[in-house]
Amino acid sequence: MPYIENVIGEDTKTPEVRLVEITMSNFEECLLLSVHENQKGFGAPNSYSLSEAYADKVSQPYAIYANEKMVGFLMYDYASTEHMAYILRLMIDRRYQNKGYGERAMRILLQEIRNIVECRFIQISYHPGNTNAGKLYRSLGYEETEEFADNGEIICRIKL
Repeated sequence: MPYIENVIGEDTKTPEVRLVEITMSNFEECLLLSVHENQKGFGAPNSYSLSEAYADKVSQPYAIYANEKMVGFLMYDYASTEHMAYILRLMIDRRYQNKGYGERAMRILLQEIRNIVECRFIQISYHPGNTNAGKLYRSLGYEETEEFADNGEIICRIKL
Protein backbone atom coordinates (compact mmCIF):
# COMPACT_ATOMS: atom_id res chain seq x y z
CA MET A 1 0.00 0.00 0.00
CA PRO A 2 2.60 2.58 -1.06
CA TYR A 3 0.07 5.22 -2.06
CA ILE A 4 -3.47 5.72 -0.81
CA GLU A 5 -5.55 8.53 -2.19
CA ASN A 6 -8.91 10.00 -1.46
CA VAL A 7 -10.37 13.24 -2.70
CA ILE A 8 -12.89 14.71 -0.28
CA GLY A 9 -15.50 17.21 -1.36
CA GLU A 10 -16.73 18.34 -4.70
CA ASP A 11 -15.30 21.84 -4.67
CA THR A 12 -11.88 22.30 -6.20
CA LYS A 13 -10.65 24.37 -3.25
CA THR A 14 -10.75 21.32 -0.98
CA PRO A 15 -7.21 19.93 -0.95
CA GLU A 16 -6.67 16.36 -2.02
CA VAL A 17 -5.58 14.35 1.01
CA ARG A 18 -3.52 11.24 0.42
CA LEU A 19 -1.28 8.87 2.34
CA VAL A 20 2.14 8.13 0.91
CA GLU A 21 4.57 5.49 2.15
CA ILE A 22 7.63 6.87 3.90
CA THR A 23 10.68 6.23 1.72
CA MET A 24 14.16 7.66 1.30
CA SER A 25 12.67 10.42 -0.84
CA ASN A 26 10.42 11.85 1.90
CA PHE A 27 11.63 10.64 5.30
CA GLU A 28 13.76 13.73 6.01
CA GLU A 29 10.75 15.96 5.37
CA CYS A 30 8.77 13.78 7.79
CA LEU A 31 11.44 14.31 10.45
CA LEU A 32 10.94 18.08 10.15
CA LEU A 33 7.23 17.91 11.01
CA SER A 34 6.46 19.03 14.54
CA VAL A 35 3.56 19.77 16.84
CA HIS A 36 3.02 22.76 19.10
CA GLU A 37 5.21 22.89 22.21
CA ASN A 38 2.26 22.05 24.52
CA GLN A 39 1.52 18.89 22.44
CA LYS A 40 5.00 17.34 22.58
CA GLY A 41 4.06 14.96 25.41
CA PHE A 42 1.11 13.53 23.48
CA GLY A 43 3.08 11.14 21.30
CA ALA A 44 6.49 9.94 20.25
CA PRO A 45 8.53 12.06 17.85
CA ASN A 46 8.42 11.01 14.21
CA SER A 47 12.08 9.99 14.42
CA TYR A 48 11.22 7.45 17.13
CA SER A 49 8.20 6.15 15.20
CA LEU A 50 10.21 5.69 12.02
CA SER A 51 12.93 3.89 13.99
CA GLU A 52 10.29 1.65 15.54
CA ALA A 53 8.86 0.81 12.12
CA TYR A 54 12.31 -0.05 10.83
CA ALA A 55 13.03 -2.26 13.85
CA ASP A 56 9.70 -4.07 14.19
CA LYS A 57 9.24 -4.70 10.45
CA VAL A 58 5.42 -4.67 10.82
CA SER A 59 4.50 -1.02 11.36
CA GLN A 60 3.40 0.87 8.27
CA PRO A 61 4.47 4.55 8.35
CA TYR A 62 2.77 7.05 6.02
CA ALA A 63 3.12 10.72 5.30
CA ILE A 64 -0.11 12.69 5.08
CA TYR A 65 -0.19 15.03 2.10
CA ALA A 66 -2.63 17.83 1.33
CA ASN A 67 -2.19 18.36 -2.38
CA GLU A 68 1.60 18.22 -2.76
CA LYS A 69 2.51 19.40 0.77
CA MET A 70 3.39 16.98 3.58
CA VAL A 71 1.19 18.00 6.52
CA GLY A 72 1.39 15.05 8.88
CA PHE A 73 2.35 11.51 9.71
CA LEU A 74 0.58 8.33 10.74
CA MET A 75 1.56 4.76 11.38
CA TYR A 76 -0.35 1.54 11.90
CA ASP A 77 0.12 -2.20 12.00
CA TYR A 78 -2.08 -5.24 11.74
CA ALA A 79 -1.78 -8.16 14.15
CA SER A 80 -3.23 -11.11 12.27
CA THR A 81 -3.22 -13.37 15.33
CA GLU A 82 -5.43 -10.86 17.16
CA HIS A 83 -7.47 -9.83 14.09
CA MET A 84 -6.80 -6.24 15.16
CA ALA A 85 -5.24 -3.20 13.53
CA TYR A 86 -3.42 -0.72 15.73
CA ILE A 87 -3.14 2.90 14.74
CA LEU A 88 0.08 3.74 16.52
CA ARG A 89 0.62 7.34 15.56
CA LEU A 90 -1.25 10.28 14.13
CA MET A 91 0.23 13.76 14.06
CA ILE A 92 -0.44 16.89 12.07
CA ASP A 93 2.27 19.52 11.82
CA ARG A 94 1.58 22.62 13.90
CA ARG A 95 1.28 24.76 10.73
CA TYR A 96 -1.56 22.63 9.34
CA GLN A 97 -3.67 21.80 12.38
CA ASN A 98 -7.40 22.57 12.54
CA LYS A 99 -7.87 22.23 8.79
CA GLY A 100 -9.46 18.76 8.84
CA TYR A 101 -6.39 16.90 7.53
CA GLY A 102 -6.18 14.53 10.50
CA GLU A 103 -9.81 13.51 10.18
CA ARG A 104 -9.57 13.02 6.43
CA ALA A 105 -6.36 10.99 6.73
CA MET A 106 -7.96 8.82 9.40
CA ARG A 107 -11.01 8.19 7.21
CA ILE A 108 -8.74 7.08 4.35
CA LEU A 109 -6.79 4.77 6.65
CA LEU A 110 -9.94 3.36 8.26
CA GLN A 111 -11.28 2.44 4.83
CA GLU A 112 -8.01 0.71 3.94
CA ILE A 113 -8.04 -1.24 7.20
CA ARG A 114 -11.66 -2.26 6.63
CA ASN A 115 -10.43 -3.92 3.43
CA ILE A 116 -8.43 -6.38 5.54
CA VAL A 117 -11.06 -9.13 5.58
CA GLU A 118 -9.80 -10.82 8.74
CA CYS A 119 -9.63 -7.57 10.75
CA ARG A 120 -12.27 -7.43 13.49
CA PHE A 121 -11.16 -4.39 15.52
CA ILE A 122 -9.19 -1.19 15.11
CA GLN A 123 -7.52 0.22 18.20
CA ILE A 124 -6.04 3.63 18.91
CA SER A 125 -5.06 5.38 22.11
CA TYR A 126 -4.54 8.97 23.17
CA HIS A 127 -3.08 10.96 26.04
CA PRO A 128 -5.81 12.02 28.50
CA GLY A 129 -4.77 15.67 28.09
CA ASN A 130 -5.27 15.53 24.34
CA THR A 131 -8.98 16.32 24.27
CA ASN A 132 -8.90 17.12 20.54
CA ALA A 133 -7.73 13.58 19.75
CA GLY A 134 -10.46 12.07 21.94
CA LYS A 135 -13.09 14.18 20.20
CA LEU A 136 -11.78 13.22 16.75
CA TYR A 137 -11.68 9.51 17.51
CA ARG A 138 -15.20 9.49 18.95
CA SER A 139 -16.46 11.34 15.84
CA LEU A 140 -14.98 8.54 13.71
CA GLY A 141 -16.87 5.87 15.65
CA TYR A 142 -14.28 4.82 18.22
CA GLU A 143 -15.53 3.95 21.66
CA GLU A 144 -13.41 4.41 24.73
CA THR A 145 -12.74 1.19 26.59
CA GLU A 146 -12.16 1.00 30.31
CA GLU A 147 -8.57 0.03 29.55
CA PHE A 148 -5.44 2.14 29.65
CA ALA A 149 -2.16 1.58 27.85
CA ASP A 150 1.01 1.07 29.91
CA ASN A 151 1.85 4.73 29.32
CA GLY A 152 -1.53 5.86 30.73
CA GLU A 153 -3.17 6.58 27.39
CA ILE A 154 -6.90 5.97 26.95
CA ILE A 155 -7.60 3.00 24.67
CA CYS A 156 -10.39 3.28 22.07
CA ARG A 157 -11.68 0.66 19.63
CA ILE A 158 -13.95 0.28 16.66
CA LYS A 159 -15.54 -3.12 16.07
CA LEU A 160 -15.79 -3.98 12.38
